[in-house]
Amino acid sequence: MRDLRVALVQSMLHWEDAAANRAMFTQKFASLKGTTDLVVLPEMFSTGFSMRSAELAEPMDGPTVTWMKEQAWELDAAIYGSAIITEDGKCYNRGLFVKPDGTVIPYDKRHLFRMAEEIRHYTPGAQRVVVEWRGWRLLLQICYDLRFPVFARNRGDYDALLYVANWPEPRRYPWSQLLIARAIENQSYVIGVNRVGMDGKGHHYTGDSASIDPRGDAETMKASKEDVLHTVLHREALDDFRAKFPVADDADDFSLML
Repeated sequence: MRDLRVALVQSMLHWEDAAANRAMFTQKFASLKGTTDLVVLPEMFSTGFSMRSAELAEPMDGPTVTWMKEQAWELDAAIYGSAIITEDGKCYNRGLFVKPDGTVIPYDKRHLFRMAEEIRHYTPGAQRVVVEWRGWRLLLQICYDLRFPVFARNRGDYDALLYVANWPEPRRYPWSQLLIARAIENQSYVIGVNRVGMDGKGHHYTGDSASIDPRGDAETMKASKEDVLHTVLHREALDDFRAKFPVADDADDFSLML
C-alpha cells in the first residue's frame, strides 16, 4: 500500500459563473501536475452555494463534468468537488469523484442545509458512497454532512473522509472542531476543503481548510487566503495506530437505515 498525496485547493468562487470558475481552476491546476494523487475542491465549486438550481444545473455530460475528466487525465490524479447536477428531472448537490480514466463516481449530498432552503431546491441523496483510489478507501461527504456523525461512522470500510464545503465565517469554530472530532472518533484521516471570499448573497467564508490525521492533529490553511495545501496520508502510520489502539473493536453495534 502506498501513501496518498492530496492537494487541498482553497479558493474564492465566481458567483454563479461556471465558465469563469472552470477557467480559474484550470490556471490553479497548472502547477499541480506530478505533485499529487488527489485534488479536492470546495462544495459547488463551479457556481458557489446557489439556490438557483433549475437555472444553473448541468447534466452529467455537461461542461463541468467534461472539464473534470479532462483535468483529471491531464494531472493523472483524481478530482473531488461538488456541483449542481440535474438528472431525471431532479437537481442534486452532487459530489463528483473523477478518476484520470474518465470514471465518475457520484455522491448526492444526504443532509441538505434547510436554514438556507437547500432542501427546497435540491433532492437529498440516499446512498453513502465509499470510493477506492490508489489503495485508499475514501468516504465522500459534503458540508452539512459534517454535523451528522452516525452517517459518517466508520464501519471498517474507509481510511479517510473527504468534506467539501461552503461553510460561512460565523460558524467557523464548529467547522474546525467537528473535522477533528470525525478524525478522532473514526480513527481516520479527514480532509476538509472550504471556500474563501464573499458570495452573491453577502456571506463571507474564511476557508480554514484542513488535513487532520487519525489522532486529531491538524494542518490548517491560513484563513481567508487562496492557496493550495499539499499533504500526505501515510498508510503505515494509519494501520499501525489502528492496530495498537483498536477503538473500533469496542464500538456499539448498530446500523443506519436510509
